[in-house]
Amino acid sequence: MNKEQQWWWPLALEEELGGQPLAVTLLNQRLVLWRDAQGQAVLMNDQCPHRGARLSLGQVHGNAIECPYHGWRFDPQGACVSIPALPGFTPPAGHKACRHPVMEQHGLIWGAVGDAAFAPPALPELPERRLIYGPFDVATSAPRAVENFLDTAHFAYVHRGWLGEVGHPEVPHYEVTHTPDGRPVIEAYKAWQPRATASATEGGWVTYRYEVLSPYSALLSKQPDDGGPQDSYTIWARPDTDESCRLWFAQYTSDASSTDEQLRDFQVTIFSQDQPVLESQAPKRLPLSGGEVHSAADRLSAAYRRYLQQTGVSFGVC
Repeated sequence: MNKEQQWWWPLALEEELGGQPLAVTLLNQRLVLWRDAQGQAVLMNDQCPHRGARLSLGQVHGNAIECPYHGWRFDPQGACVSIPALPGFTPPAGHKACRHPVMEQHGLIWGAVGDAAFAPPALPELPERRLIYGPFDVATSAPRAVENFLDTAHFAYVHRGWLGEVGHPEVPHYEVTHTPDGRPVIEAYKAWQPRATASATEGGWVTYRYEVLSPYSALLSKQPDDGGPQDSYTIWARPDTDESCRLWFAQYTSDASSTDEQLRDFQVTIFSQDQPVLESQAPKRLPLSGGEVHSAADRLSAAYRRYLQQTGVSFGVC
């Protein structure tokens, strides 16, 4: 079994999935999401076992998804329950669509394409106010996107005037520790930021905490040293292909003064600064051994790469 088959992956926002099928791509596989008559999410291969048509082009009727080509219908377990061309025929067990495990958590729908041994990442206690931004489709591998989320040395250049400035490019010494299961953590990282949050009116020092949650997800929390609102952010990356991914960012904040629109505008601006640089990186797959040089400022990035090697997840890395 591929290591990727041991993990749960984010597929879509819960609110994206309504009454009709939703096509998604995961690990180069075409999948389809739909909701059964009880409103539960269902995940299947986006391929009818009859003649290979995409089920996502069909419709949901009650407790079944209907193929757009010949109208075959499949229940939430994948069993074929109707072949319109043969109304008196009872389809055998072999006329079955391939289904996969699925669950809803953290405002997202998660799926697995094998016998997942690892659950969707757990989160610590965070501020109750949550906003999810995205999806963002990015022409780079999911590990590249996560590593960028963990990188601090780019603040002064990519986010100049926002999260950093060229007058404060230094990366202070920091220690990388690890959770009992080997995930990298920085407990405290100091950064001077001109505008650390949507509500900030002047620059100041901010204390960050970073934690890798799973191969393609991470959590950062930031607290302005002047006692401003606490913010925590997750990155959820869906590895579509080796060189493309879909991202969501969730913000958990104690900011009671900023509107949802102000918070969203701030985060979309930040990622709009990241995206062109991310998509310019070559190779698009993250090199795990050789090919790129490192400095002491890259301790967390290097630890993340070692973690990927340890987990054995190879999709999107080289």
